[in-house]
Amino acid sequence: MSNKFKEFFLLTAGILIMVMGIYFFKFPNNFSFGGVTGIAVVVSKYTSISKSMLTTIINIALLVLGFLFLGKGFGFKTVYASLLMSFALSFLEKFCPMSHPLTDEIMLELSFGIILPAIGSGILFNIDASSGGTDIVAMILKKYTSINIGNALLITDCLIVAATFFVFDIKTGLLSTLGLVVRSFMIDGVIENINLKKYFTVVCSNPEPICDFITLELNRSATVCEAMGAFSHDRKYVIYTVISRAQAVRLRTFIHLHDPSAFILISNTSEIIGKGFRGYQ
Repeated sequence: MSNKFKEFFLLTAGILIMVMGIYFFKFPNNFSFGGVTGIAVVVSKYTSISKSMLTTIINIALLVLGFLFLGKGFGFKTVYASLLMSFALSFLEKFCPMSHPLTDEIMLELSFGIILPAIGSGILFNIDASSGGTDIVAMILKKYTSINIGNALLITDCLIVAATFFVFDIKTGLLSTLGLVVRSFMIDGVIENINLKKYFTVVCSNPEPICDFITLELNRSATVCEAMGAFSHDRKYVIYTVISRAQAVRLRTFIHLHDPSAFILISNTSEIIGKGFRGYQ
């Protein structure tokens, strides 16, 4: 139950962070990085309907398509995320109307327009969720066609960005292009940092105190292998373990105090599959 609550909290937080970036920074500057909000930015130029309302209309239409074509396979998280985004944008539009950008610093606006949605998207992708929108189209295509979904979504986003050159101006188009490129790297970086762990390789003569600290104090496990020094030919032991960044500081301090002669290799890792971490999908 606690895991479900945590997932629900992260899903809500991710969507609200995305909404802050979209409403306060993307919409006022007509930035279009693809997706439903990008379509709303472009289409709003030719209609009297607001960007927030267009986002709601498109999201609802896509949800209906999802129910028609995907049925029970249509995830609750996608429905919840899509409706929450639409509601939050409409709420902000009503109680905090934006007639112009917050600042006159276009690069500052672009930075926050990229960073906040990227953080939100990273949180969602990390719990196997999405904000709905064009992801629903991807789910339908995946079920009924053999089209490469990643390429299809990338082409769609590129077309939406290209439209900003003609609908608005070259400056907005170039900024939107920059936003699309940077956002892709940002999302990957956010996901990696969320899952970042420290991978320890410890070479020592007496592994028991270190293993006891890992299992009893850090509540983690470790693997111990026998080894031999290439130069000294002394018997050694190699300990392998993966722990969090906070635990890494404690383990490093413990080894330094109790076995100063131990040889330690510490590296970053973010793709960990197994008991205590992520399970097989």
